[in-house]
Amino acid sequence: MPHTAKTDLGTAHVLLTGATGFVGQAVLERLLTDHPGTRVSLLVRGKGRQTGQDRLRQLLRKPVFRRWREAVGAEEAERAVRERITVLDGSMTAVPELPSDLDVVIHSASVVSFDPPVHEAFDTNVNGAVNLYQALLASGADPHVVHVSTCYVGGLRRGVVPEARLDHDVDWRTEWRSATRAQERTELASREPARLERFMSRARGSHGKQGPIAAARASEEARRAWVRSQLVDAGRRRAQSLGWTDVYTLTKALAERAAEDLWGKAGHRLSVVRPAIIESALRHPFPGWIDGFKVADPLIFAYGRGQLPDFPGLPDSILDVIPVDFVVNAVLAAAANPAPADEPAYFHIASGASNPLPFHRMYDNVRAYYLRHPLPGDDGFVTVPVWKFAGERTFNRRLVLARRKAALWDAGLRLLPNDERRRTLAARNAELRSGIATLGTFTDLYRAYVRTEIVFDDRNARALHHALPAEVREDRGFDVERIDWEEYLQTVHLPSLGELTAVHRRRKAAAARPAGARPKPALPHRTDVLAVFDLERTVVDSNIVEQYLWVRTSGFRKAAWPKEVVDLLASLPGYLRAERRDRGEFIRAFLRRYRGMPLARLEEVVTRRGYAAAVLRHTSADALERIREHRAAGHRTVLVTGSIGLLAAPLAGLFDEVVGSTMHTKDGVLTGWLDRPPLVDEARAAWLRRYAEEGGYDLAASYGYGDSHCDLAWLSLLGRPSAINPDAGLARESHRRHWGIHRWKRGGPGVLGEITAAGPATPAGTDEKGD
Repeated sequence: MPHTAKTDLGTAHVLLTGATGFVGQAVLERLLTDHPGTRVSLLVRGKGRQTGQDRLRQLLRKPVFRRWREAVGAEEAERAVRERITVLDGSMTAVPELPSDLDVVIHSASVVSFDPPVHEAFDTNVNGAVNLYQALLASGADPHVVHVSTCYVGGLRRGVVPEARLDHDVDWRTEWRSATRAQERTELASREPARLERFMSRARGSHGKQGPIAAARASEEARRAWVRSQLVDAGRRRAQSLGWTDVYTLTKALAERAAEDLWGKAGHRLSVVRPAIIESALRHPFPGWIDGFKVADPLIFAYGRGQLPDFPGLPDSILDVIPVDFVVNAVLAAAANPAPADEPAYFHIASGASNPLPFHRMYDNVRAYYLRHPLPGDDGFVTVPVWKFAGERTFNRRLVLARRKAALWDAGLRLLPNDERRRTLAARNAELRSGIATLGTFTDLYRAYVRTEIVFDDRNARALHHALPAEVREDRGFDVERIDWEEYLQTVHLPSLGELTAVHRRRKAAAARPAGARPKPALPHRTDVLAVFDLERTVVDSNIVEQYLWVRTSGFRKAAWPKEVVDLLASLPGYLRAERRDRGEFIRAFLRRYRGMPLARLEEVVTRRGYAAAVLRHTSADALERIREHRAAGHRTVLVTGSIGLLAAPLAGLFDEVVGSTMHTKDGVLTGWLDRPPLVDEARAAWLRRYAEEGGYDLAASYGYGDSHCDLAWLSLLGRPSAINPDAGLARESHRRHWGIHRWKRGGPGVLGEITAAGPATPAGTDEKGD
């Protein structure tokens, strides 16, 4: 190390990878701010329709560059970007041809997840590094490479780890080939007939009511999820079998070895910078700057929300945290002071050796902060738990018991009727299961990092810091001994997380706010928009069984009623089995009960006061209000039922059109057969596509209202779908897709007059355009 280190990169041409990442952004900002003579080439991958240049423009609008833009002014910022920055469209798996005049390469791109599938981790971290060094060799350039790694390449060791080449004999080429083959083997295994049958069987059980295509898609999603799970597990097990915590640290270690083999030991200059757990900036570009949650932050946030009642960490283990500006300063100091050819230099940018932060001290700070600044919960503010740092066996036993309890609740809920009470209990159990899953995930991810007994020697890093000119050390140095952990955590880092969590809370509150509590936006006036309403359990709180009973009580002698009820009850188990298998099968089977009824008799019954009154008692006043709003906005309102369209006659005047099934007749008598398949699940989706195409309607701007999981197929076609009193399946999907969820109530005394005033009740059948 020279007595006085350089701090200026002068007119160097710098290649930066990973510029859109957390560290890469901060490195680019420092280059623009403090190294005005440099030219910077960025390796940026296009994303969707965005080119690499588009992503650069988007990147420069982020908060990390705000002070630089304000200091130089908009015009100078535009000039600097135009003249100093060149975007190379490409990625680590497809490195383009590189410039031949590169002076410095800062390689910071990598997979940052602890537990990616094994082939993805190798493809980016190892294959990506190999691609970069091969492209450098092909370019003819001889730059000094600063390879950004991680301290945790030290693996499952105890004691002090030196700043030096890693001591292992694992061959990165062999492991890379093995990871690729693991993906190929797992993909083949996922397609074995017996395994495919299991995927299909489960998919039919969960999604069969949506239709065969939905079930097939769910089966394929399950296959892909199984493949990913197997490959994640393969990476974790292989890493641990070789002495690393996870596949992330294994691949970062092997990437270092590839860098040494291909560059640092092949006549070139290489510096390896190994940061510990990188968190928010202490000073630059401003205190607390952070770009999303980092390694330790999800754990902190989950604790603040009360989701972690305990954790199996060792209180006296070292949580090695380092502010991001210290990492950036060290990277640029290493870049300005290259190691000799064939003698790679190594730097641990860590705090554990010189200024340790024990896990119990971190916990005390986090707990104190959330006691002073508690997060809002469902019932007031969250009271954070007291951790007892239970042993791992005790903790795991409690976790298993909690999972069993949630599973028993799920089984019990299936026996309850699908009413508001079941939906409330299901929501609570879903929240419990989510909390258990969160706890399990955090335990798996962080166990090794909060039980570690490893310490990272930082003598090389301290020597580089002290070699910097005294006048710039405050701004460009990385002296970890100067970090006051209480001050940093209480006044810098945790408040910055508070801002991120506040944004999260606002988004969550907006999504969870009941529909009635939100200001209802006015519907746009358009004539090319549809408002499609399902009938059963949406507009009318009934099903086709209840409709049949209303018909029977209005149109048959009382003497025949007991026999009809007994027969219906005897047939009910078969109907329920059919309904669970396929909605269309159930409708076909049940509508055969109308066999032998004269069509004229049915038409007479549905216009009688008794049947209309029954429909009225079960019609939603909220639905009527929404229908009025759509009609006032010029939208075409369509009521759709999988049952007989004639049964919706009392409501026909409220809609522009009623679309349903018609029954086959012979000599004026219902045969019990439908004229066409019922409009349910995917059949309704196919009808809706054709209806919109022929009528010139914009589905992306149209509205849909359904209640059942089997409505997903057609609701998904619409730009503005809503779940009305949804069953568990639709509620789950609606939450995932951020659809509106509404609780519509039954009608009241004023509804009958509204229905009557809307127009005469006319029989309706399947619209011919839709068949």
